[in-house]
Amino acid sequence: MSQILTINAGSSSVRFAIFSNGARPTRLFDGKMERLAGSEAAAATADLLVQKLKAQSATTVPDAIGHRVVHGMLHSEPERVSAKLLSELRHIAPLDPEHLPREIKLIEEMQRHYPHVPQVACFDTAFHRSMPAQATLLPIPRRFAAKGVQRYGFHGHSYTFLMQELLRLGDRAAAKGRVILAHLGGGASLAAVLDGRCVDTSMGFTPAAGLVMGTRSGDLDPGLASYLMRTEAMNGAQLQTMVNEESGLIGLSETSADVRDLLEREATDSRAREAIAIFCYQAKKWIGAYTAALGGLDTLVFAGGIGENAAVVRRRICAGLQCIGIELDEARNVQHGACISTGRVAVRVIRTDEESVIASMTAQCAGLSPEK
Repeated sequence: MSQILTINAGSSSVRFAIFSNGARPTRLFDGKMERLAGSEAAAATADLLVQKLKAQSATTVPDAIGHRVVHGMLHSEPERVSAKLLSELRHIAPLDPEHLPREIKLIEEMQRHYPHVPQVACFDTAFHRSMPAQATLLPIPRRFAAKGVQRYGFHGHSYTFLMQELLRLGDRAAAKGRVILAHLGGGASLAAVLDGRCVDTSMGFTPAAGLVMGTRSGDLDPGLASYLMRTEAMNGAQLQTMVNEESGLIGLSETSADVRDLLEREATDSRAREAIAIFCYQAKKWIGAYTAALGGLDTLVFAGGIGENAAVVRRRICAGLQCIGIELDEARNVQHGACISTGRVAVRVIRTDEESVIASMTAQCAGLSPEK
C-alpha cells in the first residue's frame, strides 16, 4: 500500500506523519520536533526527520510528500511542487516570514533526500477562497489590491477537517446552515461558514491578525505602528518581531503564552487573569459578529489545543451567549464531550487533524489511487 509523508511546519516546530493511502488515509505513526531555530535549521531538521522515518517505518521512501504551506495567496487547490512554484513562494515569503522560509527550505531539503518522490504544496489559505469581496478587500487604496494585498485567512486545513467531520456526524448545518469554527491554540482564529462555504475569517493579510493569540497581537490600531516608529524608533523588522513573538498572551501576562500556565496562575497573578479574560472576551465578540454576518447560528465548533482541552475557556467564551441560542451542559463540557450544548445551537468539540487532510490532498494531487 502506498504511503504518504505529511510535513506540517510551524514557526518553531515541525509535525510529521506517515499515512497509508486507503479510502480514508490511516495514520501509521507521527511525531513532532519543537524549539527549532529558524529556516537555517531546516537542513538539520530534514536530516533528523529522515532518520526518524527510517527508524520507524519499513518503507524508507514515501510515495509522495505533502507539505502544509501557510500562505498560498490566490491558490485554491493543492499543487505539485515545481521550480516555478518554489520561485513564487520565495517571492511571497515576506508575507509570512514566520512560516514560509522554513516551509520552502524543508521542501528543498526533502527534494535532496527524495529527488524522485513527488511533493505537493497544500495551501492553508485555500479554504477561504470562497470569501466574497466584502470580506477580502482592505479599505486602503485600490492599487494595493492589484499587488495581492487583501485578507486571506489561515488554518484552512483544520477548517476543512472540521467541516468533513460535521458532515460525517450528520450535522445538517455543514451542508446547508450557519456554522462558526473556532480553532483556538497558540495560533487562534475563527471562520464563518454558510451552506458549506467560508464567508469570513478573523485572520487577514497575515496570520498575525484577528483574535489575540499566544505570542501574536491580533488586530491592532494601524496608527500604533507609526506611533511606535516615532516614539520608540522601531523599524519594520522590530515591529514584526513585537507583533508576532512578543505580544498576545505572553505580552499581556509577561510570564507565559500557554493558557495552561495562565489558568494555574490567574488566582494570584492579575496579569495572567487579564490575559485569559481578554482572550475569552475577544473570542466571544468574534462569535457574536459572525452570528450577525451569518444571520443566525446553528453550530459552533471548538478545536485546537485550547478549544479541545480547556473546558473553563470554552465556558467563559460561551457565558452570556444565551441570547444567540448558546447554552452549555457543564458536565459534558468538563468531560470534553463531543456535543456540550443544551440550547438551540449545537456546540461541538472536535479534535482537529490537519495532517489527514494534507495526506488526502497529496494523494489526489500526486495521482495515487486509494487502495482498499
